[in-house]
Parts: sequence; structure tokens; C-alpha cells
Amino acid sequence: MAIRKLSTGKWLCECYLNGREGKRVRRQFKTRAEAIAFEQYTLDEMKAKPWLAEKEDKRRLNELVELWYKLHGRALSDNKGRLAKLYIISNGMGNPVASEITAKDWAHYRDDRLEGKIQNGYKTSLKSLKVSPGTVNCEHAFLRALFNELERLGEISYPNPLKNIREFDQPEKEMAWLTGEQIQKLFAACKIHGNDDLTLIIKICLSTGCRWSEAASLKATQLSPNKLTFINTKGKKNRSVPISDELYKELKERKDRYFKECYRQFYLVIRLAGIELPEGQMSHVLRHSFASHFMMAGGNIIVLQRILGHSDIRVTMRYAHFAPDHLEDAIRCNPLALMAKNNGGKVAAEVPAE
Repeated sequence: MAIRKLSTGKWLCECYLNGREGKRVRRQFKTRAEAIAFEQYTLDEMKAKPWLAEKEDKRRLNELVELWYKLHGRALSDNKGRLAKLYIISNGMGNPVASEITAKDWAHYRDDRLEGKIQNGYKTSLKSLKVSPGTVNCEHAFLRALFNELERLGEISYPNPLKNIREFDQPEKEMAWLTGEQIQKLFAACKIHGNDDLTLIIKICLSTGCRWSEAASLKATQLSPNKLTFINTKGKKNRSVPISDELYKELKERKDRYFKECYRQFYLVIRLAGIELPEGQMSHVLRHSFASHFMMAGGNIIVLQRILGHSDIRVTMRYAHFAPDHLEDAIRCNPLALMAKNNGGKVAAEVPAE
């Protein structure tokens, strides 16, 4: 239902008695109050005569997944991956009627996932691999986003069934970064491997804090005097980062698309350099290393946010503890330090003898 003012000065009340596909009722009024009263009258009529009201939504979850993909999902950068993940979720839940999904249904689904009772999107009695709470949280976010988007598009009229369900708390992951000595070993390993493209990509990542994919896909048009512009980024926004004269000259000598695929070779040189990284971290260690050294050198956290392209400062704050003066007030302002200052260098004043 909608009420809006027309160019004639009158107010239009527009109602659909059976959803967008049903009968439409339109009436014009001199005042907005009359239009509102008519809207309320129509609502009351629909309640008194249920056969006029919107039909119950019996579409199954797979149907909504297809609809979401058609209207929104196909425009995402990882559209096929997201679609496949949503089908796994839907099939794992038994492809239920979407409007009938409850918090309890989701709680039992994620329990089955954690216990390894769902394999390739279907329940099974066979022993399958258990997933981590992080994987379940990711699925939670995907399905919640689907319902939110369809609600925004007016395709569903019921509330998001996952709206008030909390995700699992996850401990902060270990964030590895390379020391100066490790960086030297890495370049030495690259020299042994003899891959110039690999060496230059590592230089770009360590010089600008960019992601591996951003560096590996660079083209000549993204290079300007002492500056690189990264496009098609994760945050959907282009950003430019200054570079040294030396790096600019190296890149200027190349033409068209700069690099051949060499991501797998990075694994080899990391092992060759004897560097051990936490599980799930590989090339991203170069981005972490840039940010860590930037802060240790006294860099500004806001400037770092812009260089890395983070839309949320909270993500950049992970590197704040590398700043030389980070939380140093804890040394100066703790109660023992204050007591020592007030008592001439002693932690506590002498207790007078009785």
C-alpha cells in the first residue's frame, strides 16, 4: 500500500488486495487524512475477509535462492561461489518453505554442520568432515543477506528468520608478518628460483600494502609517475599509492599486462626461505608486513586505512598495537607509577612507627 501526493494537489491511496499480482484499488482524496483513513479501512476489510488478503507464501528456499541470484546475486564478483554456497545451505536444511524457517531450524542445521552430518549439501549417515564455527558463521551471513535483500526488493513480506540469531564468537586469528631478516631471506629465495615476475610482485606488495591479486593483475595503464592505481579492488573503490623511483623505473620498463601467473611459486619460495606461516595465511602476509612495519615506523593509522583501502577503521585498528607509543600511558599512569612519582621515586611511603 502507498499514499502519495499528485501534481494536481490531491492525495492518491493505492492498495493491492492480493500482493503485486492481485487486484489493485486506487482512490484519490482531497486531503492526506482521508487517504490514510481509506488505507486503514482497506486493511480492516482484508482482515475481516481473509480471502482478499495476500496469499500465504509457500515458495521453497531454493526458489528464493534462484530469485535472489536473478535480481541481485549475479552482479556480485563471486556470484557463482555464493550461489553454490546458498544451494548447499538450502539442500542441507531440506529445501524448506522459506516463510516457515525458524531460529530453531537454523540452530539444528548449524549443529549438523559442526558435527559433520551434512555432506555436499545433504544429510548423511556416513562420516564426513566437520566444518569450523567460522564456516557456519559465513553461511549464516550469506543466508541472512539473501533474506535482507529480498525484503528490500519487496519480494518477501515476512521478517528475516535469522535476524535475531547471534553468530558464534570467534577468537581473533594470529596475524603473521615478516621481519626484516625474513624479507631478505625471501628475496634470496626468489633469486634462487629465478622468477623475476615473482620478485617484482613481492616488491609491489611490500611497498604498497596491496593484495596479491591487485599486484598480479596490474597493467601499464595503472602506472603513473611514482604512483600505482589499484582497480577492481575488494572494497569496490579505486585507490592510488605512491611508490619509490626505483620501483617506478622497474615497472616502466614493462609493457601491457605486467606479470604471468606465479602464485604457486610463492609457496615454493616461502618454504625455500624457511618461513613458517599460520594455517590459512600465505601471500596476505606481505600485506600484513607492510602495515606492521608502517605502524612500527610511526605511521598514522588513518593514513594506513587509506593506503590499505579499508572502509572500516576497525579493520585497520588491528595494526595499532605496532605503533611505538601504543598504550604507553599504561606505564606512566598506572597507580604504582603515580605513587612513586608522589613519594620521591618510592612505590609506597614509609609507614610511621607507632
